[in-house]
Amino acid sequence: MQPKVAIIYLSFHCEPYMDDVVSGLEKLTYPKDRVEFVIVDNPHPQYGSSVRYIEEAVMPKSGVTLPKVTLLAQQENLGFAGGNNVGIKYALENGFDYVVLHNNDAFVASNFLEPIVDVMEKDKKIGAAQSLLLLHPETDLINSAGNSMHYLGFGFCSDYRLKVSEVSLPPVKEIAYGSGAALMMRADLLKQFGGLDEDFFLYHEDLEYCYRLKVAGYKTVLVRDSVVYHKYQFSRSITKYFWMERNRYGVLLEFYKWPTLLLILPMLIIMELALIIFAFKGGWIGERKKVYKYWLQKANWQKWLAKRKHIQKIRVISDRELTHESVSAILFQEKEMANPLLLYVGNPLMEVYWWVLRLIMYW
Repeated sequence: MQPKVAIIYLSFHCEPYMDDVVSGLEKLTYPKDRVEFVIVDNPHPQYGSSVRYIEEAVMPKSGVTLPKVTLLAQQENLGFAGGNNVGIKYALENGFDYVVLHNNDAFVASNFLEPIVDVMEKDKKIGAAQSLLLLHPETDLINSAGNSMHYLGFGFCSDYRLKVSEVSLPPVKEIAYGSGAALMMRADLLKQFGGLDEDFFLYHEDLEYCYRLKVAGYKTVLVRDSVVYHKYQFSRSITKYFWMERNRYGVLLEFYKWPTLLLILPMLIIMELALIIFAFKGGWIGERKKVYKYWLQKANWQKWLAKRKHIQKIRVISDRELTHESVSAILFQEKEMANPLLLYVGNPLMEVYWWVLRLIMYW
């Protein structure tokens, strides 16, 4: 029998997207009796709960045109990590072999499950696998062919807005980390190493999870023939900068060994000065101050050092291997975020610095 798969859909004002989500799942070619569609509804601060809409528009199709549908309504917004963990816990308690994270504004190709399940079944050292994310309605363009991590902790989509016909992708490609918008996870590893880290709330939680598996000896891959469409819209909400920056530092502190942190410190300081200038110009210096305030609190350092202790305890690989896929240039996803100083001064400087560091990194 085919492995059992729980598709975790994190609803967050899902009304604009649900028709496409349902349409994709209704056309699944994977045996529907081996799939369950688990909807976790996080109430939206402006639009409120989507539970009534889901009960009227989706639940009547459960086990009819859709796989079995389970609705897990939440009383408060638990964030990306917390909301998905509710679904993950349900999947683990009900005997599923795999969990798929399904973004609120994405929908799946009818045959997306077969190739990704097949890849995971054949190679047990693959801890997580990402589907190829294509933009919608620009379905000839890539949203993410796996995600890249800069050695200073920035994460971004690989091959963003490149034509899929012009990018040479193997059927299976090892990547730095997988996007949480379309990520398959092993139930046995979720039991062993835990789910998403809820302290991240949003941003970098997929990076942290994939790196947690990586230090334990597992890899993350992109499966080219598993396709998911993403109605991605770039957002410059000021509030997201706090989470992105706080979590970036958290990832570095958790995963890098002390010699690596010491050697990247000069470049971190240069980047910090640049980000302060950027924050002033962009009007989010208040969010930057919140990041500093957070890291100046002893209790927060104790929390993250405890996470670091756990990560270093389970790790079986060196920093050199951990950072093998790390990139040395920051490539913003949108042209409006591009900065000539970064492109023509910052990136070349960071590239040379990382090349030298890699030469001497033996730990």
